[in-house]
Amino acid sequence: MKFFLDENFPRKAAALLKGHSHEVFDVRGTPDEGAADTWLFEQAQKVGAVFVTTDKDFYHTIPTRFTKHHGAIVIALRHPNGPAILAKFEAALRFIQTFDLQSNVILFTDNRLYTHGT
Repeated sequence: MKFFLDENFPRKAAALLKGHSHEVFDVRGTPDEGAADTWLFEQAQKVGAVFVTTDKDFYHTIPTRFTKHHGAIVIALRHPNGPAILAKFEAALRFIQTFDLQSNVILFTDNRLYTHGT
């Protein structure tokens, strides 16, 4: 599976994904670093990747702007820190083994899981 990490997502997620034989795209350290959110999401779609972010706005905006997409995972915690985000992301990876992400956005909060399909 392919994943595109938003700049706000912990870097350690790339190693976690690669360790599970996933392909990872990350613009950090490239000339595209700092690009607009919409542009980043569009790049994820061009490479066929699931977009991964901590920006809760994506949960609401993706379904209204994109009728079809490769999916998105949003981790929005009250007190975000690297280890907590990564732990929730590992739970998300287990969840998507039984859930079709195609054109769906999944929001993981501290205690809940929400899905929004287009």
